[in-house]
Amino acid sequence: MTHAASMLIGLDGGGTACRAALLLGGVRHEVTRGPANVSTDFDAALVTIRDALDGLAAKAGLGAAALAGASAHLGLAGVMSPAIAARVAAALPLPGAVVTDDRPTTIAGALGDADGAVAAIGTGSFLGRQAGGRVSGIGGWGFYIGDQAAGAWLMRRCLEEVMLAVDGIAAETDLTRRILAEHGHDPGQIVLFSLSARPADYARMAREVVAAAEAGDPLGTRLMTEGADYIRAGLCVLGWRPGETLCLAGGLGPAYARWLGEPVVTAKGSALDGALLLAARAAEASA
Repeated sequence: MTHAASMLIGLDGGGTACRAALLLGGVRHEVTRGPANVSTDFDAALVTIRDALDGLAAKAGLGAAALAGASAHLGLAGVMSPAIAARVAAALPLPGAVVTDDRPTTIAGALGDADGAVAAIGTGSFLGRQAGGRVSGIGGWGFYIGDQAAGAWLMRRCLEEVMLAVDGIAAETDLTRRILAEHGHDPGQIVLFSLSARPADYARMAREVVAAAEAGDPLGTRLMTEGADYIRAGLCVLGWRPGETLCLAGGLGPAYARWLGEPVVTAKGSALDGALLLAARAAEASA
């Protein structure tokens, strides 16, 4: 192997953060940067990804050009088609890098080579199943028309219910009152937030819904139940059956464990670990 070919690069880019890792000579270097969802803001995501790669090179004491021959796999939120993947790859300083959505990397990280299903719930969401070497997935269609159960979806639904409570259509709860108080008891401030907020802005507040549900708040409980119902229905579509391995991944995934009522296992690794694993498999296949 050449010096460059012995390098593995994995990158996990999502709506909240971009994490990248470089494995070189048995040493793993990592950096974390801001959001890198290529469907939300393609140009900004590419700036973030390039900055992450530069950060890896600096941590390893290398020039950025030294990464060019590495075996790399990037799993990015917002890669909705082969055309988008090709556009990202063409803009990278990594010739031959594999670019996919974040399903393969998340599933590889969570399950390794084992069969089972993964509900990946972070800023966005998707469901995947690995069986007999075949990987299938659903969801991941983005904040505006999908990503059910995810952090951004959860908080947007919460704000919808807050406004219904303001109008007297829905009942007030401790959660609706707290959200309204955080916005100065001014519904207009919530409207202004909604006009400029990105998915990551919503997702940062999602833990309030989770905490309220854990405390027995009726609205928080209803929203977590809605999310769990979506996860359960999606798993059924994928062919998952009770008794098979089920892993809840992502920043918000484990919060759904009690609402699903199914045994869950801890992910073997993260989506970043999965990206490195897929990069290693690619390197082995080309050796």
